[in-house]
Amino acid sequence: MDVDRILADYIDYLRLDLGLSQNTIDAYSRSCRTFLLYVDDKGRSLSEINSADIIAFLTEKQIGGDEHNSIGSRTVSRILSSLRSFFNFLVIEKVREDNPAKIIEMPRLDKKLPDVMSIEDVDNFLSMIDIEKPSGLRDRALFELIYSCGLRVSEAVSLKISSLFIDEGIVRVLGKGSKERFIPLGGEVVYWLQKYMTEGRPLLVKRCDNHGMLFLNYRGQPLTRKGMWKRFQQIAEKAGIHAKIHTLRHSFATHLIQGGADLRSVQELLGHTDISTTQIYTHLNRDDLKADHAHFHPHG
Repeated sequence: MDVDRILADYIDYLRLDLGLSQNTIDAYSRSCRTFLLYVDDKGRSLSEINSADIIAFLTEKQIGGDEHNSIGSRTVSRILSSLRSFFNFLVIEKVREDNPAKIIEMPRLDKKLPDVMSIEDVDNFLSMIDIEKPSGLRDRALFELIYSCGLRVSEAVSLKISSLFIDEGIVRVLGKGSKERFIPLGGEVVYWLQKYMTEGRPLLVKRCDNHGMLFLNYRGQPLTRKGMWKRFQQIAEKAGIHAKIHTLRHSFATHLIQGGADLRSVQELLGHTDISTTQIYTHLNRDDLKADHAHFHPHG
């Protein structure tokens, strides 16, 4: 089985026919490569693969060699989605007449509540950034923007200078599925963006082409997701906080809802297609509700 050739054609299908994002394409192709190598090792051709082969593969992945290699139901679900897409591609290409992954039921997923930083933790995190350096001004503007506007990491890293409308107090964001949305900029983030643009970014700019990207690294090149993650971890460790960059987005939504924001407004700001995705943030207040009930209700 020529795995590389098959995957190259499949990747073209994902990119050109389905128009999926590069992150999704990478995830799907990795899952399919692992599966194809698995069945190829067992001497199975593309036309011979059946649902039993897929179930055996997923079971083996779930059990793993030890607790560190085993995977959870969410990962199983992602792999199965990849395989459904892959076999659908084979049907379109007339390599097969059926999709053996389609009859396998998706695992039930428990809604996992996102981790959230308190307002005090966010303030502490931001205060640990050394704003005496150009890279520090960039980090302060970057993480303030993610928290103040609830941006995804991919959205923040792809921002261009032309995305900012400082005078109007808004930022234009390109979200999942290339959907555009405009998010208001508060006074705090406007201050740090202007400071970075006037005092920090000019010192980071080098002769290389930065394509007008807003956030640059010390080489003058566009800041990457990996570079952003590394800086966040360094600052979080300094602040004594265990969190991920995405936690700032979760905190943005939770703090808005706790402050009384309308759920539909939060949905718009986050760029969620389905409001049920946004509703998960309402569950984070249950502990507060329980505490209020116990304190104020006569039988609490």
